[in-house]
Amino acid sequence: MKKRFLYTAFAVFALASFTFTSCSNDDDDQPTGNAVISIENVTTVKDFVQSGTFQMTGTSQPEILPGESVSITFNAAKGQVLMFATMYGYSNDIFFAPENTGINLFNSDGVAITGDVSSQVKLWDNGTRINQAPGSEVTHPGTAELGNVEMIKDNKDAQGNTYPEASELMKLTLAYTAATSEFTLTIANISGGKVNETPFSPGVWVVPNKLGSGLVNGKPFFAVGERSSDELTALAESGDNEALYNWAQERTGIITDFSPTLVVVYSGNTNPLYQLNQKDAGIGMKDLAQAGNPNTLRNSLKAMSNVREVYIVGNEVLQPGNKAESTFIAWDGDNIAFATMFGYGNDWFFANGETISSVTKGDITNKVVLLDNGTGVSQYPGAGNSQALFDGIPAAEDKAVTAIDRTTYPAVPAVNEMIKVVLR
Repeated sequence: MKKRFLYTAFAVFALASFTFTSCSNDDDDQPTGNAVISIENVTTVKDFVQSGTFQMTGTSQPEILPGESVSITFNAAKGQVLMFATMYGYSNDIFFAPENTGINLFNSDGVAITGDVSSQVKLWDNGTRINQAPGSEVTHPGTAELGNVEMIKDNKDAQGNTYPEASELMKLTLAYTAATSEFTLTIANISGGKVNETPFSPGVWVVPNKLGSGLVNGKPFFAVGERSSDELTALAESGDNEALYNWAQERTGIITDFSPTLVVVYSGNTNPLYQLNQKDAGIGMKDLAQAGNPNTLRNSLKAMSNVREVYIVGNEVLQPGNKAESTFIAWDGDNIAFATMFGYGNDWFFANGETISSVTKGDITNKVVLLDNGTGVSQYPGAGNSQALFDGIPAAEDKAVTAIDRTTYPAVPAVNEMIKVVLR
């Protein structure tokens, strides 16, 4: 599997914990003994990074009638897709949706796809109602059947009713803003005046989370040849998108992995890794925060007179549910500091927000903060094409180290919902 973080190019330093003892410390100093630091990723894995609904607004009806259009805006990066579903209004249980995994948003070269992508939408039979000839006279809900979700192929359903291609009824247009890695999809009803003229119901959309080399959920709403869910059935049969939206919302959230953690034992009152509200010191935190590479920072720290020991905890990406730990030598009177990359950001990192004695024992998660290093322009976590997660390079910025602004990113989980740090 291809590794994301640049630290893998320096694996020789991460295969075991690294220790440096500064020659400037008094030869009479004695350690108090071995201690252990444990870093655990406690993030709850969610299927989708973003989700939402679409419908007409500012009118007397929410349906998208012939000649009308709606737009949805979302963030996504290379390898991510957009899935949506909306009812073919003049049918018993036909709906519009892309094929799994969803609409392709980037080409094989990693370039964002823009313009007309209508060819990616298809018509699907939900398999829960016997199809009547499509039109305004269709009886709802109709006669029940026990079938599976199937694509309308060769322009005919199982009962022999005919349909044009989905792209002849619905036009999809993509626009992209690279700085924010943000797409806008416009869904236009172009069925007016055609044999199969139809309204579209309010719909639901999702962008799947990426984890490792793939998507957390590559079949968001349905699996071809299998029974439909109750939530999708409500949409396909009656145009009611509430249940499917609630289902998607429960499975939507920001997730992350961590880089190997750098741990330093030092003397004095100044954290050598960073200073809040001051700019990056240029000693290597940028490499850690942007690319997960701790080695530049490690090399800088070991040259400092107040640094006693430096360790790298772990030798691979720490995914949700996993833990890494390392033994270190604690010294009475010394302090400990640590930092690990928030893997789904542009230049975010976890670190201790206050001074911690190296002889401290117990759960110190309440002392951990999530910080913006101020060296790379932030994009939506887990959906930014300039993030290391997607082999990107952040656009440069020159700002102070600050706490993550949760008014800008309210969906970011609380720190203790992502990371747990214990000293023992």
